[in-house]
Formats: sequence, C-alpha cells, structure tokens
Amino acid sequence: MDAVSQEPIPFVSVYIPSSTSGATTNEKGEFQFSTSETTKKVEASFIGYKTSTQNITVGQTNIIKFELQNDTKHLEEVVIKYKKSKYKNKDNPAVELIRKIIEHKEENRISAFDYLSFEEYEKVQFALSNKPDKLKKNFLVRKYAFIASSIDTTKIEGKAILPLYLAETVSENYLSFRPERKKKLIIADKKVSFDKDFIDGDGVSAYVKHVYQPIDIYANNITVATNQFLSPISDVAPTFYKFFISDTIEVNGQKLVDLYFSPRNSSDFLFMGNMLVTLDGNYAVQRISMKVNKNINLNWVKNLRILQDFEEDNEGKYHLAQSKLSIEFGLTKNGDAGIYGERTVAYKNYITNQKIPDSVFTGNQEVLVQTNNKKEDSILVANRHEKINYSEQMVYENMDSLQNMKSFKRALNILTTVVAGYTRVTKGLEVGPVNTFYSFNPIEGFRLRAGGRTTLDFNKNIYLEGYGAYGFKDEKWKYFVGGTYSFSGKSRFDFPAQKINFSYQRDTKIPGQELEFVQEDNFILSIKRGVNDKWLYNNILNLEYVQEFTNNLSYKIGFKNWRQFAAGGLQYIVEGTNDLMKSVTTTEFLGEFRWAPGEKFYQGKSYRIPFPNRYPIFTFRAAAGVKGIMGSEYNYQRVNLNIYKRVYLSQLGYTDITLDGSYIFGQVPYALLNIPRANQTYSYQVQSYNLMNFLEFVTDHYAGIQVEHAFNGFFFNKIPLIKKLKFREFVSVKALYGGLREENIPGAKNPNLLAFPTDGYGNPTTFSLQKEPYIEGSIGIGNIFKFFRIDLVKRFTHLDNPNVAELGIRGRFKFDF
Repeated sequence: MDAVSQEPIPFVSVYIPSSTSGATTNEKGEFQFSTSETTKKVEASFIGYKTSTQNITVGQTNIIKFELQNDTKHLEEVVIKYKKSKYKNKDNPAVELIRKIIEHKEENRISAFDYLSFEEYEKVQFALSNKPDKLKKNFLVRKYAFIASSIDTTKIEGKAILPLYLAETVSENYLSFRPERKKKLIIADKKVSFDKDFIDGDGVSAYVKHVYQPIDIYANNITVATNQFLSPISDVAPTFYKFFISDTIEVNGQKLVDLYFSPRNSSDFLFMGNMLVTLDGNYAVQRISMKVNKNINLNWVKNLRILQDFEEDNEGKYHLAQSKLSIEFGLTKNGDAGIYGERTVAYKNYITNQKIPDSVFTGNQEVLVQTNNKKEDSILVANRHEKINYSEQMVYENMDSLQNMKSFKRALNILTTVVAGYTRVTKGLEVGPVNTFYSFNPIEGFRLRAGGRTTLDFNKNIYLEGYGAYGFKDEKWKYFVGGTYSFSGKSRFDFPAQKINFSYQRDTKIPGQELEFVQEDNFILSIKRGVNDKWLYNNILNLEYVQEFTNNLSYKIGFKNWRQFAAGGLQYIVEGTNDLMKSVTTTEFLGEFRWAPGEKFYQGKSYRIPFPNRYPIFTFRAAAGVKGIMGSEYNYQRVNLNIYKRVYLSQLGYTDITLDGSYIFGQVPYALLNIPRANQTYSYQVQSYNLMNFLEFVTDHYAGIQVEHAFNGFFFNKIPLIKKLKFREFVSVKALYGGLREENIPGAKNPNLLAFPTDGYGNPTTFSLQKEPYIEGSIGIGNIFKFFRIDLVKRFTHLDNPNVAELGIRGRFKFDF
C-alpha cells in the first residue's frame, strides 16, 4: 500500500531477488505465492515508488505488509518533441498478440472440456453511496442510528457506502458440454429478506442477476447492466480497439505480457483496461482489469469496473478463480449520491474431464439443498472464499431490525403506494390502484372507482381482488370480483405456478383495446385523440387453470362466457335491416401453450416483467366457441401464434422482432373477429398500432410483424453537442396484412351478419385489410430526463379512411440503463 495515503496499489511486482519466484498484486494490493528458494528476502517494486525489501522466514507462511514510499525525483527540465504517428494494426506487435489470443480462445474457455465441476461462492450487495459526511446525514442514518454500524469507507475512494442488501450463495456446479447440460446444487443461501407485502425479495434477486450477469471475457459480447459490450477478445476486436504492449513480467517462472487496450471511438460500448497474457503457447489471460469510458451513454451508471483473476491447473490450463463486477449508479447531478452494487464470484476445486453421471443432470437445473438455517449458516461461514467485513456482517441484522420498526413500515407503505399504486389498510388488505380512483370517458362521463386486494398475510394460497365503479353520465354501476387458488402451497406469484383463476367482470371496454401494465380507467389515459365513441358494456365470466414448469414451459386451459352490449356510437344492426341486436353472447373453451427458454423475470405484485435473452418466446393459443352453452350464439374456432425474439447487435444496439398470426374458422359477426390492437391515447404503446383508430379494422385471418431497433446512442454519441444529453435513438416499423373471407363480409350473401359500424352520416368506419396492409413507422428519442421517450409516428397506408392521422407525437415512460 501507499505509505502516505494507505491506499492499496494494484499490479505491484513482488518477487524473490535473482529468482523466478514472485507474483503481482491484485486490485486490493494483495499477493500470494510459494517458493522453494532459500533466500531470506523479498522485494516489491512499482513505477513511481522506491523498491522495498523485507525479510522472510524460510519454512513457514509469512504475512508481509509493504508500505511503498513515493520515489519523487527533481530533474532539470527536459523538452521532448514527439511526432504523432497514426495508430495502425499493420506491423503492430500488440495486434499480432491479440490475434493469437483470439486464435486460442476456444481452447481456453471452459467449453473446451467435456465435463467440468467446481465449487462457487457468490456475493451480491447493494448500498447507498455518498461522501462520508453527507451519508451520515442521510434520512435513514439520522432516524435509525443503529444502521450507521454498516457504513463502509473502504469500497470507493473518497466515498462511504451503506449496505442495504446482501446475498450470499455457495453451490456445487456440474457442467457437460457435449451435450450441453448444467446443474447447480445450492448448499448454502442467505440474503437480506424483505416484507413481501412491500418488496418482492425474489424479484429483487432476479433483477440483480439480470443486471449483474456472468462475464465470459472470451465471448464476442459481454452483457453488463442490460447492455452489450464488445469484448476486447472478440473476433473483431482489432477493428474496434487499440492495443498496446505496456510491459513484460515474469511470475513463478511464467512469462506474461501486460497488454493495454482502449476504444478507437470513446463513445462506443467498449472497455478500456489491461490484461496479463501468458507466453507459453496457450495465450491465456491470467488477469484482466477493465472499465468503461465516461463518454459511453450508460444511463445512471457513473463507474463500472470488472476484475477477473485466473489460476493455472496441473495441466497448464487457466481457470477463472475470481470475478468482480462493481457498478456505481449516480442519482444526483453532481454524482455524489448514488447506489453502489457489487457482484463477486469465486471458484475453487475444479475437476476437469471426469465423467459426470447422467443422473446428476436430471430434474431442475438449479436445486436448493434443504437444510435448517443454523446448519446453512455454518456451511456458509465454512465455505466463504473470502471473509466479509464488519459492515457486511451487520447488514443482515440491521435490515431485519429496520423492517420490524413501525415508522419504517409506514414509510415503505407510502413508497409502495407511489410506485405500485396500492396502500395497505390492514395486515391482509390493500386498497388501489390509486391511479384508477378517478377517470372519465364519453360513455360514463366522470367515473369513480374503489377497489382492493388481499395480501400474503391474508392467505398464501388464496388471493382475492375486486372493485366497484360508478359512471355519473350513464348512471350505472360496474364491478369486478376475482380470485386465485394456488395448488403449490406458495403464493400465486411464485414461479413455477400451479393455480386456478376465477373472475367475473361487469364493466365498459373499447373493442380491441389492450394496454400494457396499466388499467384502461387510468386518469392520464382518459385523454384520447380523434373520435372515441365506440364502446362496449361487458359481462365476462372467466375460469382458467395455469400450470408452469421449471423448464419455462407452461399451459393454460380455460372457460370464458362473454356477453357484450354495444354502447355510445356503436350499434349492433343486422345487415340489410334496421333490426338492432341487443347483445352478442359467446362461450369459449380456451387453451394456451407457451415456451420461453431460459426466461427470467421480475415478479411484481400483479404482473411479471420478463428479461429478454437470446432465446425466442413462442406462444400458441386456441379457442373454440360452442353454441348453446350459457346463451352462446355461435360455433367457431380461432388459433393464434406469436413469436418474439430480441437480437443483440453489439455496438449497434438491439432489435426486438415480433411475428404474429391468427386464423378464425367459421362464420361470426365482426364483434367476434380479430380486432387489431389500436391506440388512440397519446402514450406510445410498443405492442399496439399507434395511429390506428379503435375498431378501424377487422379480420378473420392476419399476419403481422413488428420490428423495433434501439441504437443505444450509437449516432447521438458521435455528435459533440448532443452526446452530453445521453439521448438514445429508436426506429420501428409495424405491418399488418390480413382480410376477410367472403362468408364473414356483411352483404346480400350474408344477411344474418352484423353490419359494419358507420358514422352519423352513414359512412363506414370499419374496414377489412384486403386492399393493402396497414403499415406505420416511427423514430424516437429516449432517455429524456433519464425517464422519458418521445416518438414521431407516421402512418403509410389506408390514409383515405375517415378521421385518420398521418403523423402523431407519442410519449412513453421508460426506465432503463
């Protein structure tokens, strides 16, 4: 360490003089090596410091602390003139070296083995960060003084952190690469637990793992904080990175090259740092330390560092020994206050190419070995690969005490109300969502609504919810009652679920309107563009059984009775007559099959947000309408297939692709046809057609594609005046092709069908897509004030339809890194 500042010094050479025995210090300034030399001295040297020598005792373990003195020399002035030369790959020994590393990377990856097993220790923590004097004035520290014992001043230079979350796991891991299989046996698992009525601890853990994903430096792309970075060992790394040989050293007789790398363009999603590479013919990385440039458009992220150490085995192969990813998220403009997150993973007891029985891989990929808490704690203590410090030890106890305090629970309740929309009124009951208490629409006028739901304190197996609403214009009451029974003995939120859902709803609805994660009677979404007079009164009875499996397969089977009444400007008129049909009633038997390989998600209280990965998601749905059951008037069948895939394009961002298609067999009125998801709000809906009017189109068969690409600031980052704003670019295109078979087109040949809706002058307002597909596109700017996105949407087809908007501005709230 530095003798004055007492800060650790990484990459110091520590060695036995006149020998090949030695080591290089890690990020904490620590080193360790063994030697058979009989000398009694060891030296430490580093540029800018005086070489230090200490005595050691032969034949035993020596613990040595070097405090290096600054080697400042006063020199006479020397003027050096340098003629700048252009960096180039040709005849560059550093580039030749990195190409050797790339050439050998497959044999240096763990996938080079047929079988591999090892023990893993993982530690993840999150903490508030600030300058020490400011952190001590934090609301939590001032109000709950006992948590000040968790303050740590050693993690970030010049700052202090207050740990609020800590999770530790010890596991035994088994891998097979031909075929590819894996198994994780968790033998100890401990984390800060939260009150599930306020914070979903499992959801927090899932999100943390999504942000702090495992890092494979030999992969072409590395995912960090939900973004992809091109690895410095990528196949195309010489095109995007600059490489320099900064030093050659020798450790334990092994010659190593210190290779420095940096981005050619500082605004690209690339790393900068250095790696130590072996010169034994394997060209393996022994250590790598890297960070990201501050010019990169990473929302909230102030600092990001990665450190990995590799150890050599008896066969000369290098295995990952420790990986540490630390991210500091800045929450204020000056960057003082923020959140510090760190994931440390340590590995040991590697066994390579020893056949693992097939029986090991049966069942779930991840299994928690059941133990009592006391035994689990002892296993954790015995198997920690590194000791946790005092502040980390105290976080378990302090957070447990904090959550038992009434004042803290009140604060969490207020926060939950703001974020989730529900507020606790009793131990087992919540009221909400608060954003639906008041809204308005053309049918009901002013609408008041009140509702609530039960919590886990009421019953872990039984969940109930409901609401009542009243419209002052139509003077009608609406209501909803629903419930879930979980067969798994866990909450209905826990994955994998096995449950029955039941609900009955009597309320209004816009035909074809399906919103994402929000309620239709949301006050903000009450404001709509254009003519909004086509509404329904609905009586809907739903019953469904849901079964999820740990391999991310799931299915649903259900029953639905739906009676819909036309309202507002919508009327059910029989074609060729003036006869009004009071309602349309149908009874459906439903089935759904969904496969989402490798899917992880954040589970909220009433929804799930999946984390995109490299696998597609397949959803197949089928429904059969049966005439004569509970007043059902029609026989028909409907099938639908939806495929979603995110494609990562490294420096160019990522693309979301959705393919969707459906076909209806049988003759049905337009109220039961496919009504595309239109959007007349001013909110940008990713899965909707944002310039399509409600009930503008109906089809009995269609195929659609939606493509949205996020550039992650690829272009804006290269414009000097704009890159400081950290804006991000989006482009999208949506196309829907479909039509109606002759049997479903109202007219003389089908006199029993309902006539398509018209306006007050008798002009049609609902059409098929047979003339041409519906196409719209948009360009957007995201990350405005770090939260908002604005899109300019253009409609390209069917422009002669009534009340059509060719251009529109839409906004969206979007939180992302």
